[in-house]
Amino acid sequence: MSALIEATALSRSFGGLTAVDAVSLDLQLGEVHAVIGTNGAGKSTLVNLLSGELPATSGRIRFGDDDITGWSQPRRAHAGIGRSYQRTTIFDSFSVHENCRLSAQAVLQRPWQVWQSAQRCAASRALAMQALQATGLGDSAERIAGTLSHGEKRQLEIAMCLATRPRVLLLDEPLAGMGAEETERMLALLQSLKAGHAILLVEHDMDAVFRIADRITVMVNGAVIACDVPQRIRAHPLVVTAYLGEAQA
Repeated sequence: MSALIEATALSRSFGGLTAVDAVSLDLQLGEVHAVIGTNGAGKSTLVNLLSGELPATSGRIRFGDDDITGWSQPRRAHAGIGRSYQRTTIFDSFSVHENCRLSAQAVLQRPWQVWQSAQRCAASRALAMQALQATGLGDSAERIAGTLSHGEKRQLEIAMCLATRPRVLLLDEPLAGMGAEETERMLALLQSLKAGHAILLVEHDMDAVFRIADRITVMVNGAVIACDVPQRIRAHPLVVTAYLGEAQA
């Protein structure tokens, strides 16, 4: 398969610190590609580079047939690269549906219709509802977002991402802080989204990673030390030593 996104020798330095060091990886349609590593390994910086929130110091990023290395974050989002964040970014005082509608509005802008309230845009409202249904929040559309459980808020963040009609989902620790039942719901959601998307998953829950991932990239000190299917990653000597050693003891 051809990759939707392919990063080649991607690096990012902050002064004398190299946070991401010549990382190459690709994201395939229909695949969950997990990125794991200890705190400070460069995982979130990598996501920021792929989403366009940080410029690369060196290296290239290709999205489909386009070289997007110099593209801004909004341009990448409009092209079909969506992301979620470690911390929830929802509007607590708005309804669940309004949170999603605002995301949909970002990709369905109609500046020529200045006489019409954006809240009445049928297309963005329908797209928002479609995203909520896909994430299991259809029945909660009119609830105030701040009243949702932690797990539901994480679902809403993914719904907001889906409302932008992405082909690629960059998910930064979507399972953080979840209990067992919420984790199961999120894993089922990711499995359901896999067919129509290329998913990059940054996650610390190793049990969940090895259950959901098709491929796993392991980072240490900003560099990739291994990339393979879960079964081989679990037994990879460098991974066992650098990251999973304690769990394997």
